[in-house]
Amino acid sequence: MASELRSVAFLLWPGCHPATLMSGLSVLRSANRMAGYGCYSVQCYTLGNEPIITDEGWQLPARTWTGCHTGLSRFWLVADSSSIPEVVSPHLTHQFKALAREGVALGGLEGGVFALAMAGLLDNHRCAVHWRLIDEFRERFPGVQATSQLFEQDRGRLSSSGCQATVDLFLCQLAEDYGHDLAALVAEDLIAERIRDGGERQRIPLRNRLGSTHPKLTQAVILMESNIEEPLTTDEIARHVCVSRRQLERIFKQYLNSVPSQYYLELRLNRARQMLMQTSKSIIQIGLSCGFSSGPHFSSAYRNCFGITPREDRNQRRAQQAMEITIKES
Repeated sequence: MASELRSVAFLLWPGCHPATLMSGLSVLRSANRMAGYGCYSVQCYTLGNEPIITDEGWQLPARTWTGCHTGLSRFWLVADSSSIPEVVSPHLTHQFKALAREGVALGGLEGGVFALAMAGLLDNHRCAVHWRLIDEFRERFPGVQATSQLFEQDRGRLSSSGCQATVDLFLCQLAEDYGHDLAALVAEDLIAERIRDGGERQRIPLRNRLGSTHPKLTQAVILMESNIEEPLTTDEIARHVCVSRRQLERIFKQYLNSVPSQYYLELRLNRARQMLMQTSKSIIQIGLSCGFSSGPHFSSAYRNCFGITPREDRNQRRAQQAMEITIKES
């Protein structure tokens, strides 16, 4: 097993909660403890001179990033999904690109992938993006191959969709650095059942989300999720899963306390709401892409479900985001 000390740095973006990097830090800390020697040296930086203080009172002392750092193995940009970076200065972009030229692997944790992409460091690379953010990311960065995998490792660019996926990525990196035996020990130390491969899905299996293992129900919902833009009728779904319409309705009533048509409608409306918050597509475009035949039809269904029109919902969300930015900057 190699005994080379690897230097790792984390840069926390303004508004980032320290908990966002704890998953990665836990792996590095455990590796040092389980190996019995220093595998990793770790430094955490911020962009400002003020400590990071969370709403809960957590405080991370400020250690301002200057860009002057030698001997780094990996450099991670860390940002919350609720505080996505809006801009990366030319000065920072120059520093990040200089690190890349020196052979430092650059990574993004959760919202940190946005900063990497804005710096042009993910162009033509694969990048794992949290499923709630992937629509916005793809719209803003069409030159990046955004995926819904747990994590990605692509030619010196590392990305985690966040939370538990960060543990998986760091365990994978640990195995490459110091061998699978140490990675297995650390996984056991962290009570991780197994080291998941980056290609696994982010979202929990459908049968777990539904709370049921009924195969016909699972098949029906998969069909619905795969046909958002051009919805199927209840009769078509029933034929595809080889049951009668009445039997399909009984299954939905028994396991989901709903009828297929209502469940399908709410599925499409929740997808539309996600797009409203994450993309700049027009309300008409979103409605059509979620299977609604016209703007008034979409608006009426949306208001009946959420008690607010799509336009009002989007405007309120934007106003809230603007207020949060103002508070952080004040």
